[in-house]
Amino acid sequence: MPGFRNPIRLIPALFLGAIALGTLLLSLPVATSEGTSAPFLTALFTSTSAVAVTGLIVVDTPTYWSAFGQVTILVLFQVGGFGIMTAATLFGLMAGRGFGLRQRMATQVERSRLESGDAASVLKLVLAITIIVEGLVALVLAARMWIAHEMSPGEAVWHGVFHAVSAFNNAGFSTHSDSVMGYQNDAWILGPIMFAVILTALGFPVMQDIRANGFNWRKWSLHTKITVSGTVALLLFGFVSILVAEWNNPATLGPMAIGAKLLNAAFHSVMPRTAGFNSLDVGGFHDETLMANYLLMFIGGGSAGTAGGIKVTTFFVIFAIVLSEVRGRRDAGIFNRRFGPAVERQALSVAVMAAALILASTTYIASISELALQDILFETVSAFATVGLSTGITADIPPSGQLVIIALMFVGRVGTITVATALALEARDRTYRYPEENVIVG
Repeated sequence: MPGFRNPIRLIPALFLGAIALGTLLLSLPVATSEGTSAPFLTALFTSTSAVAVTGLIVVDTPTYWSAFGQVTILVLFQVGGFGIMTAATLFGLMAGRGFGLRQRMATQVERSRLESGDAASVLKLVLAITIIVEGLVALVLAARMWIAHEMSPGEAVWHGVFHAVSAFNNAGFSTHSDSVMGYQNDAWILGPIMFAVILTALGFPVMQDIRANGFNWRKWSLHTKITVSGTVALLLFGFVSILVAEWNNPATLGPMAIGAKLLNAAFHSVMPRTAGFNSLDVGGFHDETLMANYLLMFIGGGSAGTAGGIKVTTFFVIFAIVLSEVRGRRDAGIFNRRFGPAVERQALSVAVMAAALILASTTYIASISELALQDILFETVSAFATVGLSTGITADIPPSGQLVIIALMFVGRVGTITVATALALEARDRTYRYPEENVIVG
């Protein structure tokens, strides 16, 4: 199939293949706790949510799915987070095969412009970080669950591993029906989960830059500077906004001691960035908290990692463009560097396409259901940004609306630009340009 030789088209095809395989496995009777075949839409929704590392669910993970089903889900979000093409390239490296140009290009498409270093060294870093971080977080979680939460060693290991892999891949799936609400007062559970989410939400190019240059700000690339500083700013914004808005809310932070309030506000400033775990009842949030979550989810995390959203760099490129226009400056940039026209166009395209998809999806679901508009908007933003947080309406959305959520999760994971390019014809440069003429704006 000549069309799939193009790596930009190959990536969506591989993700679709993983979703199809996951749907097939989850449709088997052995995958459910009752031993009956799951409905096709339920299996498809769960498989897409896992491969897209989202975490939205239409059935309760620990009660509906059997051990086989839960392991299948774990494998799916590990594969989805790690990247289909990244895994394939890694297997080629382990088998001693070299990297051809097409494989390098495909890896770069999936991980979004891994410019520094050879693909092989990048993939070695990805594999090393995956093994080390997931292993350490699983060890801490399992030990804590065994010692402090009265689980048997085997049970603690299972829950610890599942949550560690889910957190590292920003998947948001949990083996508990209430996510991590049972650990509201346990920093030894919430802390490691936050660490894994923040680390992988930075993106692997940032990790590689820090590995090469340490914490020397001057040697960092512009991408790393924007991602790290932007992440810190957004985490602080989320923490303060949630703490202030929910401080006296009896459904969330209200009944808690000050220490627990600070811990859970910090936890929920991290989760909307694309993780999807919740230690508080999201359905009980005040409207202003939901508004803050809309913004945090839409922006997401860093590029070329397991995070979703339009990405931190995209948001700050657009912010810099607006700021330069307000100041009457010709060039847009930050940290004494200017952006090229191609980067500016790509950032604007990603944001506009994302907003259009969310708006259209929200409008459609609102037209076929009686659900509250703010809850539908929260659901669609969460799906597109592959976050997984929900106000609790996922299972109540009509079947056609759930298909829309499935499409949003897929597009959000693969990327709006990648999908648009995959569906387009081969790019051809024009040998001419039209005359320039300006229009009145605003």
